[in-house]
Amino acid sequence: MERIRLALLSGGVSSEREVSLNSGKQVFDALDKDKYNITLYDPKTDLKQIVIDADRIDAALIILHGPFGEDGTVQGLLDLLDIPYQGAGVLGSSMAMNKLVAKRLYQGAFVPTPSYLSFTMTDKIDPLMVIDALNLPLVVKPACAGSSVGMTIVKEAKDLQDAIKLSFQHDDTLIIEEYIKGIELTCGVLGNEELEALPVIEIIPGEGHEFFDYKAKYTAGETREICPARIDETITNKVQQLAVKAHQALFLKGYSRTDMILSDQTLSVLETNTIPGMTATSLYPQSAEVAGYSFTKLLDKLISLSIQEHKKQKLRRST
Repeated sequence: MERIRLALLSGGVSSEREVSLNSGKQVFDALDKDKYNITLYDPKTDLKQIVIDADRIDAALIILHGPFGEDGTVQGLLDLLDIPYQGAGVLGSSMAMNKLVAKRLYQGAFVPTPSYLSFTMTDKIDPLMVIDALNLPLVVKPACAGSSVGMTIVKEAKDLQDAIKLSFQHDDTLIIEEYIKGIELTCGVLGNEELEALPVIEIIPGEGHEFFDYKAKYTAGETREICPARIDETITNKVQQLAVKAHQALFLKGYSRTDMILSDQTLSVLETNTIPGMTATSLYPQSAEVAGYSFTKLLDKLISLSIQEHKKQKLRRST
C-alpha cells in the first residue's frame, strides 16, 4: 500500500514554540512509518517550502499552539494549498482562539460560562467597578493566548492593575471573569458529524499552583491527572454533553478539548482547545487511551477524519 505523504507542522512563532516542538517530536515517534511518509516543517522557517511541496502533500498534522498556529492562519494557508489537515477550520479555529468570541458563542448556545467583563487597551478600566460587578477573587487573562499565558488570579484589589498590565502584554483585549473555585475537569470530543465524547479527566494542580497554569501543564510531576474523573455518572454525562455542545457552538471539526469547573454540582465551561496538547502523556491522548485509542491509533483517526472532511468539502464545492 502506498504511504500517505504527511506534512508534520510544529514549532512556529508563538510563546508556546518549545511545547510545540516537543509535541511534534513525540507525534513523529508515534506515527506509523509503514502508513506515512513524513516530512517535518517548522512554520517559522519553512512556510515557503510548504507552498513549494504542496502538490506532494496528501495531508497535514498541525501540532502548533497559540497565535499563528491555533488561530486559523495556518489553516487558511493549507486551505489555499488544498491540503487536508486535522481539526477545526479557519472559522472554528479563530473563534475558539479568541476567548471573548468563544464566551459570546457559548452564551448564545446556552453553554454555562463564568460571568465576565472585557476591555481593550483604549478603555479606561475602573477597578472598583470591576470588583463591584464580579467580586473578588477575579481571573484576568488575555483574549487570545494559549496555555494560560498572561493569566492571573487576583485575590486583592491592589493586585488588579498589575494583572491587567500583564494581560495587555500578550493581547490588546482582555477578559476579567469571576473566579469559581471547584474541581477542574476536561473532556475531549472526537469526530466530524458523529461526535464521540471521551472519558472525563480530573485535573489536580500540585502545591504552589492555584490553577492549571503553564508550569503545571508542561512540567512533569507538577499536576495529578485522574481518568476517568472521580465524579458520578450523572455529572460525567453532563460534562460530556457540555463538551459536545461547546464543540458545536464554536463550529469545530475533528477534535477538541473543553475545560470546565465543577462547583457545588454546577458546571461552568472555561474554554475549548482546538489543538490540544499532543504528547503521549497530554490530557487528550490520555483520555483517548482510556477510550481504546492508543496514541498511534488516535493519530491515525485524526488523519483519517481530516481526509474525509476534505473530500466532503471538495465534493460540495464541485456541485
